[in-house]
Amino acid sequence: MSLDALLLEKLADWRSASGRATLEASGDGHNAVVAVECVDVVGCRLWELALRPVAEKPAVELKERAEQLCQRVTGLMEPLRLVEVDGSSNVALLRSEQPGQVGEERFYYELLLHGDGSSVLRRYRTPHTGQARRQQVAFTLTHEALAKLIRDLTAA
Repeated sequence: MSLDALLLEKLADWRSASGRATLEASGDGHNAVVAVECVDVVGCRLWELALRPVAEKPAVELKERAEQLCQRVTGLMEPLRLVEVDGSSNVALLRSEQPGQVGEERFYYELLLHGDGSSVLRRYRTPHTGQARRQQVAFTLTHEALAKLIRDLTAA
């Protein structure tokens, strides 16, 4: 069974009265860890999606991989753009191209890509005024959008 199908199956079976839970699955050469706040028949609220390859992947230049993901990941509310590649840490930072805005707050996705092939997706909010620090927030995806996102992030 594919990684996205395994995770969707676990989400369909998951029920928790205590809030956030961590679901794990392995498939398609990756381990996935999803921090979930709630699930219904249509979608889920995620705190974080982390993916790590099971085996060492063929070397792909980090900048090239980041640029490919910016084109491939299309199921989020805002498209991603490459912000920077830190060669010394072997990490690339992608963020929402244009943050969403609700009232005075801005919301954006942040995807960290590591040279070992792993990635972590989170969503943040920050006041428009810039006086307060950013805060991580949960984000909602339909099950179908989550499955596509997992396929996009794990594609070779």
